Amino acid sequence: MNWLLIVLGGAVGAPLRYLTDRAVQARHGAGLPYVFPWGTFTVNAAGSLLLGLLSGAAVSTPVYALLGTGLCGALTTYSTFSYETLRLAEAGRGFLAGANVLASLLVGLGAVFLGAELVGGFGAFAG
Repeated sequence: MNWLLIVLGGAVGAPLRYLTDRAVQARHGAGLPYVFPWGTFTVNAAGSLLLGLLSGAAVSTPVYALLGTGLCGALTTYSTFSYETLRLAEAGRGFLAGANVLASLLVGLGAVFLGAELVGGFGAFAG
């Protein structure tokens, strides 16, 4: 039954990623490989925050399947992050490529820890 919850979460997460990316790109400019990929950066940060909230709250397995694996799995995108970073580097935009990697890692990790702390920490993971 968890697989169905994952599918349902993914069915919401994937269009949400697409729509968010388009909205952010429209506001901050599109046209890779010359600009910072704000759309992908935004969805990855938001997904990391939501995953941190879910992990910190120690939600039930069905809720985690729906929102964590399904929604966050479809909302976030490592492949697009990698592709956009490569395109920036290929276009001679090494500084933006490096900034994308560094900012994405720092913000992603910061967001997941912030989310967990907002709901009481990683109690389930504490040794």
